[in-house]
Amino acid sequence: MNSRTAGPTTPSATTSTTRSFVAAVYAFAVVMLGTTMPTPLYAIYGEQLGFGVATTTVIYAVYAAGVIAALILFGRWSDVVGRRRLLIAGAALSAVSAVVFLTAGPVWQMLIGRVISGMSAGIYAGAATTAIIELAPPSWRGRAPAVATAANIGGLGLGPLIAGVLAQYAPAPLHTPFAVDLALLALAFAGIWRLTETVAVKPGARLGIQRLSVPADMRAVFTRASIAAFAGFAVTGTFTGVAPTFLSSILGIDNLAFAGVVVFAVFASSAVTQIVVRRMPTDTALVAGCAILIGGTCLSTAGLVTASAALVVAGAMVSGIGQGMSFSKGLASVVAAAPHDRRAEVTSTFFVVAYVGISIPIVGEGLTARAWGLQEAGIVFNAGAAVLALLSLILTVAAVRRAG
Repeated sequence: MNSRTAGPTTPSATTSTTRSFVAAVYAFAVVMLGTTMPTPLYAIYGEQLGFGVATTTVIYAVYAAGVIAALILFGRWSDVVGRRRLLIAGAALSAVSAVVFLTAGPVWQMLIGRVISGMSAGIYAGAATTAIIELAPPSWRGRAPAVATAANIGGLGLGPLIAGVLAQYAPAPLHTPFAVDLALLALAFAGIWRLTETVAVKPGARLGIQRLSVPADMRAVFTRASIAAFAGFAVTGTFTGVAPTFLSSILGIDNLAFAGVVVFAVFASSAVTQIVVRRMPTDTALVAGCAILIGGTCLSTAGLVTASAALVVAGAMVSGIGQGMSFSKGLASVVAAAPHDRRAEVTSTFFVVAYVGISIPIVGEGLTARAWGLQEAGIVFNAGAAVLALLSLILTVAAVRRAG
């Protein structure tokens, strides 16, 4: 197993490590914002290319295929080739995705761009998180995981916000957001190119894929945590994938900047919550998170039924809080229960389940919308997510009572 390099403690070395820490945080946020930047633009693409919500959900959902492929294929590579090289590769894929969308015409081109974008996110989910924790200055060491979370989820929220504002108020709405994304990525490249490496790379070390499995004795813990993660990701996925369409078709709000704000509210609430509750008891937070997620889906449903923008925004924020709490504490429970030598494969399996949650359900919602109508599909989808969250809540409460 590769170990972290023992860095010198001179002032210049400390300054270099701090700069690398800042560069890694910035690159993580920029790569993640690139993955959600198309969100407010799907409605424009649909009008120009003549496709509806079902195609929109497919374009959005194939992103998960890229994430899952990267988690499995490259999940262990940063331990072999080093954090810096993998971060450069992930940022390069993000730039390729931006170029694909900058020049996008047919639907197949957008599908390719989404898969590539997902691969960049999958690489950064592991390599950037680890790099940030390893590069954190001593005074930030205890807060490094929270900083990584903020960069990850915060970046996901900033993408729709930036793209929505630019698409609404700047010229060339389908080009300007991705030009800005490429400019932000250029700065990220400049930072990570000189990143301080934290892995002692061994010549001749073999690359391998990340195995997915869950030990039999922890499957109960994994099941209830992964159900909550699946439900939470499904809810955030529907906001990210079809929120602008819902706002336009059901509420009559065509302002793309507002659509970006709604999606940003989901991720901002999730990021802040994950940081705030990091010391909260795991089971208590998981139960509370599932309950809050149920409340958020109910508010969103009420917003769809009454065509209330206020309720939709409230539902987005409450859903984000529930998703952030249930996901972070679900992950914590899985990591705590996993054998030390199998944590990587168990954690990767957990993330795969979560990312399936933003693919299959939202495609089902798109197909339902085509058959029944957008409003009806949204109501059915929210009900399904609430049922899953309730199931996880019941399983967790039952497990706590048995343990007590």
